[in-house]
Amino acid sequence: MRIVSITAGAAGMFCGSCMRDNTLASALIDLGHDALLVPMYTPITTDEVDASAGRPVFFGGVNVFLQQSKFTAWAFRRTPRFVDAMFNNRRFLRWVGRFAERTDYSRLGNLTASMLRGLDGNQRKEVGKLIDWLKSDIRPDVVLMTNALLSGMVPELHRQLNVPILTTLQGDDIFLDELPEADRRRCIELIRANDAFTAGYIATSAAYADYMAGYLGIDRAKIHVVHPGINTKPHGGIATRPADRPPTIGYFARLAPEKGFHNLVEAFIELKSNPTLDRVRLAKLKFAGWLGAKNKPYLDAQLAKITAAGLTADVEWVPCPDLASKARFFQSIDVLSVPTTYREPKGLYVLEAWANGVPVVQPAHGSFPELIARTGGGVLVPANDIPALAKALAELLNDHPLRDALGRAGHDSLKASFESRHMAEATIAVLNQYVSGLRA
Repeated sequence: MRIVSITAGAAGMFCGSCMRDNTLASALIDLGHDALLVPMYTPITTDEVDASAGRPVFFGGVNVFLQQSKFTAWAFRRTPRFVDAMFNNRRFLRWVGRFAERTDYSRLGNLTASMLRGLDGNQRKEVGKLIDWLKSDIRPDVVLMTNALLSGMVPELHRQLNVPILTTLQGDDIFLDELPEADRRRCIELIRANDAFTAGYIATSAAYADYMAGYLGIDRAKIHVVHPGINTKPHGGIATRPADRPPTIGYFARLAPEKGFHNLVEAFIELKSNPTLDRVRLAKLKFAGWLGAKNKPYLDAQLAKITAAGLTADVEWVPCPDLASKARFFQSIDVLSVPTTYREPKGLYVLEAWANGVPVVQPAHGSFPELIARTGGGVLVPANDIPALAKALAELLNDHPLRDALGRAGHDSLKASFESRHMAEATIAVLNQYVSGLRA
């Protein structure tokens, strides 16, 4: 099957959706399918081999912006393709991406609505370039879109290519909720209109499928669930963790308010202040993840809390490690917690923890309840409940056999159900419902 997956680059940020799309494309290729990962806006950033390398970047972020701006729109909606190609250069887009990360999403309502209008929007020229390339050079059997925010091109893709187009739901609401209410309503109405040309959807958890059906007003029956999977080869499996080592809590995710690092910091401070927990008072906090410029004040505020509590010596920061360093990070911790404030649709870091035999303590919302129910690899606590989080962490840190049992359960279930090949096989099973006469 020739599968084109269109993924949105995140301006140099390590983005869970990009990483999931990249892993899926690689796994589909391993299964023998002709899978092409095509980046939009900017090149993707991933700690594994980039499956989109060598592909042109469509809807380059600079071109999209210049075609929207009232100061440049008239000219850049009419520029020849060789000029557009200069602005779509990968090196140039990576350089520009360093500044785009500071963008306030709440100001992107008009641009988002324009993109959702497709041929009726200001980026109609970009729609034409993508369709021409797909028709002349690629001729796919099916197209996968990385999120519903890209659905503006779906009606014309459907008309010109005459192939099924499916949209992945894996965090669309996070962006939409940043928009002012009027802009959010307008964008959701446009997504709902484009739904008529969308064959189906793939959500990364059942909870998210249920939520997004209501949020977007689309038919729940059109949404298939394919849980994420990871490539376990770079990870070390279950490591021997010395019983006499100070127990270590780990956090591995973007350092951003929505990921809940502040919740973990406050729980750690509460946990360390409990005089009845002698062993827990030895605990360490080790955190890592991508930090964007706009979230530096947020991180500084959390570090100030740690300093004020006199716990600086008990906290270690590992800035944005590469793939090998990430595996070592997970091997060096005893429990992982990323207490998100939003409904996490994927939870890749939970899978990565289990790949290394590490149990998790997670909030009881988003994808976490079904992941933990299917694996037994951790403990759930009420969302945003600091005392409950501190208590659950203390219980695991004090009980080495329980930690080992939960970590092994997570590891074994991951190997049985949540590796990248499982995600690819489940995706093909969905696509086979829409495409007939396919190559094996």
